[in-house]
Amino acid sequence: MSAPSVSVIVVSRGRAADLTLCLLGISQLDYPHFEVVLVADKMGLNAARTLPFFDDLKSVEFGEANISRARNLGIAEAAGDIVAFIDDDAVPEPTWLQFLVAGFSEADVAAAGGFVRGRNGISFQWKVRSVDCFGDATPLDVPEDKISILTAQNGRAIKTEGTNMAVRRDVIAKMGGFDPAYRFYLDETDLNFRMMRAGHRTAIVPLAQVHHGYKASDTRREDRVPTDLSEIGASLSVYLRKFAPVERHDNAIDQFRTEQRRRALRYMVKGLLEPRNVTQLMKGFEDGVAIGMKRQLTTLESIPLAREGLKPFPQRFQGQHVLVSGSWFRRRLLRQHAQEQVANNMRTSLFIFSPTPRPHKVKFTKEGVWEQAGGLYGRSVRKGAHFLINTRKKRLAQELKRLAKLRNFPPKV
Repeated sequence: MSAPSVSVIVVSRGRAADLTLCLLGISQLDYPHFEVVLVADKMGLNAARTLPFFDDLKSVEFGEANISRARNLGIAEAAGDIVAFIDDDAVPEPTWLQFLVAGFSEADVAAAGGFVRGRNGISFQWKVRSVDCFGDATPLDVPEDKISILTAQNGRAIKTEGTNMAVRRDVIAKMGGFDPAYRFYLDETDLNFRMMRAGHRTAIVPLAQVHHGYKASDTRREDRVPTDLSEIGASLSVYLRKFAPVERHDNAIDQFRTEQRRRALRYMVKGLLEPRNVTQLMKGFEDGVAIGMKRQLTTLESIPLAREGLKPFPQRFQGQHVLVSGSWFRRRLLRQHAQEQVANNMRTSLFIFSPTPRPHKVKFTKEGVWEQAGGLYGRSVRKGAHFLINTRKKRLAQELKRLAKLRNFPPKV
């Protein structure tokens, strides 16, 4: 049986530099049958045009600050059996689609979600959560080495993260895609809740992983400090109106207001916000709540089939994943060698070990190299001992074992 075709949808606005890195990562995906649909503002499209594979993308220009409308435009152009979503400030592991699509092995699975790594490239930002009618998300415990197919229980939907999720194209199109009443925040949660009500099941695929940079946007700074809470307030109001009992709206808003104020005050204590900024943020939240209470709710119409068939993305990267490793003192030569491998269309991972106990970090470089750097005696996974006795050979073997399934490393080093 052939692998299902996939349309990878990327929405971008105001993040041209991040977008090119995301697309570069997507170009290295190890999956036989997928296309890429880019919905971006003019700046993003201009940046994407600098990439050698731009003509292999489906592209749509859209500059409005409404991620739901943008994603729906992507779905309208998508011709794959499955539509997968990733944010423009994220990069997928090369095996992302292999694992994510495996979640659809059972016919009654309509959606799948994977794990999301944070800025250090090792710790997880999100794993799996359930969410209630108030938008309150709670972690779920699932095995981290296999797929779990989950059915919503007790009125709590299975939450998938917008930066790492996939849905059968026919299912999401029939549902009308994402609700444009959510311009930002709770957009995918709304979809999750509607899917629960329709009786759909969700697969959680821990090994389908992306690295999420959490970059600056209209609503937050590079250091994740919020700059505007108005759309968060508006989306909360819309969500409550659609799913929560009316008599409990005020209490839910009060709780959320308290959480947002505490968050802002924590940033103020750290010196990242001034008192007047806190006041402005909370005023924006209140204004947003009022706007959301009046925002028009409409019946979503189904999205028709794509005008064009699948536009297969060429498989430029072939063969086994290449490994490059060595001492911090040789880092310049190691990086050069790794970049040469990528230039030869080889997926490449670089490990640079310094003679220190520094914690490790992983990044996908602008040259297309998966680079992990840290101390020979430092830890990668943020648990256990801070100082590890290691030889370079032993340390490399440890990291290769940790990443073997994600990167499809060669069987012998």
